[in-house]
Amino acid sequence: MVPGERPFGVVLRDLRQQARLTIEELAEASGVSGRAIGDMERGRSRVPQRRSVVALAEGLGLADAQREALLAAARAGRPTGAVAVTGTAVPPRSVGDFTGRDRELARLREAADRSRTGVGGSVSVVSGPPGCGKTTLALKAAADLAGEFPGGCFVVDLYGVEGPVDPGEALLKLLKALGVSDRRLVQEDAQGRAGLLRAVLGERRCLVVLDNARNEEQVRMLLPPGGRSLVLVTSRRPLTGLADVDRLALSEMAQAEAVELLSRILGKERAGAEIEAVARVAELCGRLPLALRVAGNWLTVRSAWSVEHLVRRLTDEERRLGALAAGDVRVEAAFELSYRQLAPQAARMLRLLSLVPGPDMTAAYGAALTATDVFEAEDVLEDLVEAGLLQASFTGRYQLHDLLRLFARARLLREEEPGEQEAAEDRLRAWLLDTATVAGRWVDGAPPPSWQGLVSLESPERARAWLESEAPAWFAALRSAAARGEHTRVVETAAAMEWLVGLWALWGHWPEVFRLSSEAAAALDDPYLQAVHLNHYSWTLADCGQRYGEALERADEALECARRAQDASQQAWALNYAALAHYYLGESQMGFDKVGAAVDLFEAAGDHEAWLTAMTFHRVFPRELGRAEEALALHERIIAFLDAPDCPVRGHVADRCRAKTISGLGRDYAALGRWREAADHFRSGLLQTQRIGVPDVEGSLLLDLGQALIELGENAEARSCFRQLLALGDTADSNDLKAAQKLVDSLPCE
Repeated sequence: MVPGERPFGVVLRDLRQQARLTIEELAEASGVSGRAIGDMERGRSRVPQRRSVVALAEGLGLADAQREALLAAARAGRPTGAVAVTGTAVPPRSVGDFTGRDRELARLREAADRSRTGVGGSVSVVSGPPGCGKTTLALKAAADLAGEFPGGCFVVDLYGVEGPVDPGEALLKLLKALGVSDRRLVQEDAQGRAGLLRAVLGERRCLVVLDNARNEEQVRMLLPPGGRSLVLVTSRRPLTGLADVDRLALSEMAQAEAVELLSRILGKERAGAEIEAVARVAELCGRLPLALRVAGNWLTVRSAWSVEHLVRRLTDEERRLGALAAGDVRVEAAFELSYRQLAPQAARMLRLLSLVPGPDMTAAYGAALTATDVFEAEDVLEDLVEAGLLQASFTGRYQLHDLLRLFARARLLREEEPGEQEAAEDRLRAWLLDTATVAGRWVDGAPPPSWQGLVSLESPERARAWLESEAPAWFAALRSAAARGEHTRVVETAAAMEWLVGLWALWGHWPEVFRLSSEAAAALDDPYLQAVHLNHYSWTLADCGQRYGEALERADEALECARRAQDASQQAWALNYAALAHYYLGESQMGFDKVGAAVDLFEAAGDHEAWLTAMTFHRVFPRELGRAEEALALHERIIAFLDAPDCPVRGHVADRCRAKTISGLGRDYAALGRWREAADHFRSGLLQTQRIGVPDVEGSLLLDLGQALIELGENAEARSCFRQLLALGDTADSNDLKAAQKLVDSLPCE
């Protein structure tokens, strides 16, 4: 809710009192129960669905302005599609009526006790068929044991059945949740990050739930070798390839537990009146928790039906319907029963949700699939939540259980005309890629001209948040568009991502994004577009993928395409990215020659910002080659360009290049043994860097300045520099931190 807006319950109470109606009178006039109205006014329940708000407005006899105010308060109070805050893991809504599994919970408590001493296995694998309650058991154990793990509890859903999360992505998510900074993460490759996770879990006492693992490979790098942390893994498979882990096989509930769970859902009084029928429902659902919950929810919504009537329906469905099996347990009957009671638009929504390519979705996905507005789609999604056919989280996102996704897809193929299914897929893919394209351009600070969409992109920060949270879906849509030959759409979407790459280099799929777009450009037979996207491909292979040989090959291809297109700037970028690959490969002379050629081409083309960027890279090589005087001349040329009254480059790009150049001058003087001049330039560069806020560069400069001061015999100030660097923590380069600590330890005592 926007600060300053009044809560829905307050607005409703004021309008009711203005109408001089009691809660009971409003309930009678609107058809909404008095208890529900009272809970809304006291803020004890969530905001109702739109149709309930409309009914309340009609019961109050509101004029248009008041009616809109009530609807606006309801919209403001609903959860948005916000992403979980960095450094946290948000579990789904907890199950308050957890039943049974005492033996299994005791086993997990024993594992927690063993982990406290650091003796024995620190990993427990909970396995079993779909719908048997593995996730519910793990979350219940996590809730019960949370107080024993002061380092925190973390839940990572690996989405192992469909669209499994890449192990590297899961590793990053967990490290960020544990509080490791982006700066520290970007310094490590996959193996380094796995080692970092082991170190963190070894130092702290944490509880980690890795939910829905596909196989051993997906979790292996996420597991600690020992220590006082405990990791709970849930999977349909027992993951027998993992060594030194405890295994807990979960199956259907005991009959008494299944009856108890149904009784809790239905209420003790109603269940007790037909206890034999309740027991029969438990049997027909195979005592599988997911099926029991679907059947129980179905009976709860239809309170006029007897449990015996449900038994007859389930028995009939069992005979007629095909099997959707979880091991040897049949659950489709329970799904089918709830599905057949849905309103037509809710049933269609469930079918279409099986087309969503990502692991979860917001109401905007439903709107795109059904060509409706977001609030109408949200109402239908909430109907599915109430029917027990959709899961909802506190972040405003929805998720289909794996079994229900398969069920919905089977119904989609059976009941939806092929043309309608294809049209829905087209709408969803177009919405995802159009929104991604606009959001990518918005990240660069260019506001979308009069763009209206299903999600809010009112700022670059919001645009970036959408791109990151919906990456699994729009990336899958990009792949689909490439496979369908939608070459122009692929090229446009990828081109919009250029600025996001620099901000989100840790995402592991940038090389594939630009591989797809460069292939699409080739299919369009456009050498200029080929050059642009091959250049991006080369850049991401080097900077994001550490695949330097391939990066060099793609840069050479880009250069050839740019020459065919007779475009000097793209030729220059190709040479620049080739130089980057040479730099990483330790081939300094080749890199120096190519980036020098790029500088000349940018200058001839009058591309000043690109020239400055290339020059800032160019000046790195001479000192690497032992030619400090030549490096000094390049740095002075950059400073002269930036100091010119008519300098065409301003803002952050100019500020960052100036800071790097002043620092480079200091290193040139240090290489020449001119320590006083080196120290002066390091101080100047440090002030510039602190002004614009670049902590990684700041750390390197503090190290350089401290070393120069040692050469000058000024140990006290040097020690101060090293301590400032150490205070930066993970925002500084890990190698700089190690060097600073070593130097502090080596300096004579004060």
